[in-house]
Amino acid sequence: MQQSKQWWKESVVYQIYPRSFNDSNGDGIGDLQGIIEKLDYLKKLGVDVIWLSPVYKSPNDDNGYDISDYQNIMDEFGTMKDWDQLLAEAHKRGLKIIMDLVVNHSSDEHKWFVESRKSKDNPYRDYYIWRPGKEDGSEPNNWESAFSGSTWEYDETTEEYYLHIFSKKQPDLNWENPTVRQEVYDMMRWWLDKGVDGFRMDVINFISKTPGLPDADNPEGKKYVNGGEHFMNGPRIHEFLHEMYVEAIKDYDVMTVGEMPGVGPKEAVDYTKEENEEVNMVFQFEHVDLDSGPGGKWDLRPLNLADLRENLVKWQKALEKQGWNSLYMNNHDQPRMVSRFGHDGKYREESAKMLATLLHMMRGTPYIYQGEELGMTNVAFESIDEYKDIETLNMYNEKREEGLSNEELLKKIHIKGRDNARTPVQWDDSDHAGFTTGTPWIKVNPNYREINAKQALEDSESIFYYYQNLINLRHNHDVVVYGSFDVLMEDDEDVFAYKRELADETLLVYCNFYDGKPRVEIPAEFREGDRSLFISNYKVDRDEVQSNEFLLKPYEVRVYHVKK
Repeated sequence: MQQSKQWWKESVVYQIYPRSFNDSNGDGIGDLQGIIEKLDYLKKLGVDVIWLSPVYKSPNDDNGYDISDYQNIMDEFGTMKDWDQLLAEAHKRGLKIIMDLVVNHSSDEHKWFVESRKSKDNPYRDYYIWRPGKEDGSEPNNWESAFSGSTWEYDETTEEYYLHIFSKKQPDLNWENPTVRQEVYDMMRWWLDKGVDGFRMDVINFISKTPGLPDADNPEGKKYVNGGEHFMNGPRIHEFLHEMYVEAIKDYDVMTVGEMPGVGPKEAVDYTKEENEEVNMVFQFEHVDLDSGPGGKWDLRPLNLADLRENLVKWQKALEKQGWNSLYMNNHDQPRMVSRFGHDGKYREESAKMLATLLHMMRGTPYIYQGEELGMTNVAFESIDEYKDIETLNMYNEKREEGLSNEELLKKIHIKGRDNARTPVQWDDSDHAGFTTGTPWIKVNPNYREINAKQALEDSESIFYYYQNLINLRHNHDVVVYGSFDVLMEDDEDVFAYKRELADETLLVYCNFYDGKPRVEIPAEFREGDRSLFISNYKVDRDEVQSNEFLLKPYEVRVYHVKK
């Protein structure tokens, strides 16, 4: 089946993590008015859609991913009036807004859960997943929380446990209860009727659990183990997502992207092919897990280009005829891509531009995470006390008890911690990078005097303007959006190369991933056509553009446009 044209395929999405974006009132916390102040900046960049990480009422145990009221705004961010103004001002500039939909779990301070824990016969009891302990009083099963420890929390009021795949302040909603599902769909329609342009759905493939919630396989006899086999891509997940589409989404021209850990290409096609009426695209995690060892995220190993190429090519080919890819290397949960996949020292600008080109020239919808367009880097705080992320702090405390040193753990956090993405956006070289006139909720990366938006906007060769160019090319050339994808030089140890083709147009993309100077040859079939340079991160003289053999400079990227 050939894919249909859609506005969300032709769009570029910019993710805002509101707490760290821009503070308008000096309390050290980014807010909705702060976002409004920067809409012209985003319009200048050229993006089409803003994805807002959660702005709902929340006690902030997990930075807003623990929601206590889905139809209200977090006090620190502003009011619903501010949100309405943000939507109106964005729409006035032709910018769409998608909201974060967090419905695998709520906050334990949500009125539903407050009621649910009062008694076993409370009308809201079945909104959540409650179980008695095992005969010895221990947890109902051996699943391990994403934030360490058990997924079960004992509640003395009713002497039962409730399930929380994440923090104990994030109890899982019971999607087996049709009333819960209807509550969610009603809430979604409420936002859609306000004019929101779609949803990014947080861990949405966790909402269906294996009946009976059995123990996970545990060959090593650990106390707690990953129970993902029983809550990722569960038995009723397609039924629930299709029902959500029918009940809440189908009457609106909006985009949906499902965050889906543990999803592979085959499952992704089932979730995203248009006739299934579930979601438009998914966030998968395979490529951002390639630098993790068998022990998981904190088990560090270097990234191998061959592994990255094999993975990205696999996803490009799997979703070529049906389904759709989302393209990202950064978000609020991932380290900064230039530090992780590129070179954040001498070749920071070159490698940031190379990585951006690699993604934006692929088939799929690209996502830019705030500060990515400036080449913001990881941060290396010197003390654990300067970190704020619950996942990081839990891991640190657990591993310290196991005997790992402070130095070992800080090294892991400097490379993989989520706070790498959460330091404030670096707007200028004034105090706190122009993010706030107060004390920021988390410290600013000390390199803000060299890396900031003011400096980028004054430099026509900056990463910012390079992104602007990439986005323009997508908007003006169908081959970037809808062209076929095929890998080139697939055994090369230094270069990631591929081609995109549509009608009589071809793009040839060459990305040097390292600081050497590898040799590249233009394939014979493209030596005769009308060839021009589409985009590059170094100056290339006219004679070299016509050369069929050339050396790439460190972290160089070139994209050629060939017309037959």
